Amino acid sequence: MQKDLLRLMRDPNLLPSEKQTLLSDIAAQAAAMDMPCYIVGGFVRDLLLNKPVNDLDVIVEGDAIKLGQELVKKYGGKLTTHQKFHTAIWYLPSTFTRSVHPSSLDLITARKETYQHPGALPAIKPSTIDDDLRRRDFTINAMAVRLDGDHFGELLDPLNGQADLEKGIVRVLHPRSFMDDPTRIFRAIRYEGRYSFALESSTLNLINPEALAVITRLSGERIRHELDLIFEEENSSRMILRAGSLGIFERIHPDLPMFDPAYSDYLNMDPILDIPTSRTAMGYMLWLMDLMEAGIMSIAERLDFTSDLRYSVWAVSQLKKSLPFLVNSKPSVWTYALEKLPELSVYVVYLVSREKALLDYLSMWRHVKPHTTGNDLKARGLPSGPRFGEVLSQLRAAWLDGEVSSEDEEGQLLIKLLK
Repeated sequence: MQKDLLRLMRDPNLLPSEKQTLLSDIAAQAAAMDMPCYIVGGFVRDLLLNKPVNDLDVIVEGDAIKLGQELVKKYGGKLTTHQKFHTAIWYLPSTFTRSVHPSSLDLITARKETYQHPGALPAIKPSTIDDDLRRRDFTINAMAVRLDGDHFGELLDPLNGQADLEKGIVRVLHPRSFMDDPTRIFRAIRYEGRYSFALESSTLNLINPEALAVITRLSGERIRHELDLIFEEENSSRMILRAGSLGIFERIHPDLPMFDPAYSDYLNMDPILDIPTSRTAMGYMLWLMDLMEAGIMSIAERLDFTSDLRYSVWAVSQLKKSLPFLVNSKPSVWTYALEKLPELSVYVVYLVSREKALLDYLSMWRHVKPHTTGNDLKARGLPSGPRFGEVLSQLRAAWLDGEVSSEDEEGQLLIKLLK
């Protein structure tokens, strides 16, 4: 196993040489400070699955903040510290960021955690790497690889996470895991869907009414963060359907519906048009679009939506309901009905309805403008006021509806409008 790990650690396809150098530099500094140094969690999990690694979570048995301060002195960059949690974020200097992504990494003091009550944030006490691994969520995340000195490449796997990786199962570390932190339920679903794993049977049984009830105590921000992470996953539709089947939604909000399987394919579709995109926003739009306005607003309040997300979801719902009243309208009518709505909201309604006018708006109509400007109207003696907007709107409508097709024709129409 040692030889296999060393090979994986040195595989540039899994861990680019720049990241290998960065970890070596950190480990050397930790060794100089007599701090055993480890890389943990998702890094080890993905490495053993022969997948490229992104997360760089470095743990030391010692003081991670002091380590970070010495790294900044030696290499530069910036350090953000969290004294309460004994952690730091090292924002790498430009000498690293030109070749290392992401441009920051977490430095963590090995610790113990205790929970004062279910769903509470943990109380933290510095401890050993063994204690740190035993406080984690799942066995597949409770592994570490040592980095410093002659110990480089040693695997620490006190809870048999490697065996669970090979079996393809997600297993919690203790029976109260979901009670202590119900956000782990969302994470279990993500890992299950991401890797095509299965929840180990006793772990699945722990997603019970008692554990689900603790979700009601979580803040909207914490719940939304977990849902955001689901929608950012490649297999997000599978995950959100799984969450619904486990009875999670009703614990978040009584009006939260099951995700419509008919919309599943749209979550992984990239817009073909030049519009701002967001997988997360699309996920919420598809999920909530068939609700009434009051339900959307209540859920948005519970999940602490941003104002932009709240408006985008509301816009999808309203547009889908109003489609029957817009069908067979002129392009100008469609355009004036849609132009104040977020473009992604219009696109999502197009996906589920296949109403061609919506695609025409996004690809063509929204870009149509008259040649005449406000300055042109001033030059013709039209005083500033509401009439400015009326004339320009009429000119634009004429272009949209095919009533004018050249600058000369627009000029002739303008003369008529100004009489």
